[in-house]
Amino acid sequence: MEKLDIPVRQKKVNITIEYCVPCDYSECALTVARDLIKNYQHVINRLALKMGSKGVFVVAVDERVIFSRKTVGRHPRPGEVLQSFKELVGPDIPTYTA
Repeated sequence: MEKLDIPVRQKKVNITIEYCVPCDYSECALTVARDLIKNYQHVINRLALKMGSKGVFVVAVDERVIFSRKTVGRHPRPGEVLQSFKELVGPDIPTYTA
């Protein structure tokens, strides 16, 4: 996965989680949101939940898709989106500690 060009310390990211409302993928969306906020709230500018339909479940960082249910044919495994986000921002960005 291609890393962000600008160091995250200088530029916080915007995350969108789009999920299917008729399929009730809300639990999965909330779990992914919680994991990202818990571990990377210091690099997130905005995290938005976007209601969708037709089986959608997409996680995008600054409009760059890091997970798509349509592409992989399933919901994310526990920690999968978090790992993709970590790879995107780079290993030099530590997780948040309170």
